[in-house]
Amino acid sequence: MIISQSVITDIKAIILNAQEKAIRSVDHERTMMYWLIGQRIFEEEQQGKDRADYGNYLTKFVAEQLEPEYGSGFSKRQIELFRQFYRTFPIANALRSQLGWTHYKMLIRLGSQDQREFYIAEAIKNNWTTRQLERQIHSSLWERLLLSNDRESVLAVARNEKQPSDAKEIIKDPMYLEFLGLHREASYYEKDLEQAIITHLHDFLLELGNGFAFVARQKRLHIEGDEFFIDLVFYNRLLQCFVIIEIKTTKFTHQDIGQLQMYVNYYDRYEKKEFENPTIGILLCAEKNNAVVKISLPENNKTIIASEYKLYLPTEQQLIEEIKKEIEKRENDINF
Repeated sequence: MIISQSVITDIKAIILNAQEKAIRSVDHERTMMYWLIGQRIFEEEQQGKDRADYGNYLTKFVAEQLEPEYGSGFSKRQIELFRQFYRTFPIANALRSQLGWTHYKMLIRLGSQDQREFYIAEAIKNNWTTRQLERQIHSSLWERLLLSNDRESVLAVARNEKQPSDAKEIIKDPMYLEFLGLHREASYYEKDLEQAIITHLHDFLLELGNGFAFVARQKRLHIEGDEFFIDLVFYNRLLQCFVIIEIKTTKFTHQDIGQLQMYVNYYDRYEKKEFENPTIGILLCAEKNNAVVKISLPENNKTIIASEYKLYLPTEQQLIEEIKKEIEKRENDINF
């Protein structure tokens, strides 16, 4: 008797699905347990708020009672974290089952409610692991998107309350490509950077933003006997358009725009369907001068974007300085 292998495949899928649900359920119950502990400690703390250092004494006392029996997961530091968890997320029904305790530990440290709402929405929408969430926070995704958009628009796109109408609402500047493993001090060719992107395509798609899908590498174009090669071609289902990326391992020059514009024009005339939006072109360069970029592009341009890439994740201080520098550049561009 011949039995279809699909039976085993389906059963394995059922088992895997059940295991994943069980893990998520256990993690959610653990998260709720920590929240309830934090709530109880906070309530007790409020009763003794007129006494100096009562909160510190309380968390120390609770840890001394629990840690010998339940282990290091109930140390004084952890008990204080449970209390902070409750104070940061005081509504139990607002806790999302898709996020585990390790997600929430990272979210607690964020400085504003807007940031937390943004990263929660993005983590759920993109099914981020804790490692991916940590990387996006460390690369200052929220701040980078705010440099190009207003707070309400960034939050609305993250929550799926609106579809992005402008490429700048989801495309980042700068892009952090530390996962490529290239050293900033080393010299390398554009083909090396392109190959590294293909090797780490999943991470690159995550850095690009929501809705991107890979289409082609070194796409060949035949134009009246001449051949041209586009570095990378993607499609974005949210923007409903092709996205062409040209890589430059040097500083942006106005000559680079002409080549990229030709590729964009080609796709608009020969590849784009009637229901699709105009093609987006991204010049991914090692360095750029915003004033030169602005002068090189037509006014009200929405289809050509110059974005710097960085080969390392910055420190917190470097991020602050980078953001300040970008804000100053934008102000100078406006005055220009």
